[in-house]
Amino acid sequence: MSANFRQELWTADQRLLETQNGRLSLSRPNRFSWIYTDPSKLEVIADGRHLWTYDAELAQATVAPFDDTVTSSPAMLLSGDNNVRDGFDVVQTYMADGLDWIKLAPKASGTDFRSITIGFEGEVPQRLELVDGLNQVTRIEFADVVVNPKIPESTFEFKPPAGVDVIGGGG
Repeated sequence: MSANFRQELWTADQRLLETQNGRLSLSRPNRFSWIYTDPSKLEVIADGRHLWTYDAELAQATVAPFDDTVTSSPAMLLSGDNNVRDGFDVVQTYMADGLDWIKLAPKASGTDFRSITIGFEGEVPQRLELVDGLNQVTRIEFADVVVNPKIPESTFEFKPPAGVDVIGGGG
């Protein structure tokens, strides 16, 4: 899947904290490229073995091996090779705002969120809502969604630019 996205972070009392925009590409198994372009540049890339996070403004990249926390992430929910029910419990299904919604809770402990709700139009995801431990809500709305596009393998490769500090192992 590929899409543009708009991501908003809301407080528990429904105040908007930040808005970000970007582009994502997902490919099974276990590969994604989640690129934030506005207001600042941040790349989160999984190549199936490692998870890279690159902050251009800080000239810093972190790399970590895949583990249960990564495989229970929202991006991996959409691009992983496991059955969704292996990593998540279905909490609720319902219809709202013209979408079919499914609310999931991660089975693994130590994740950064308590629930994920996905809104589908047919079989195409249109929105994600994540609730973290502080009851903050991250809302991600997808636009220009393309299902099963041809995505170059290089989309899921990260090579730190010259002069960038790399933190972590496995890279």
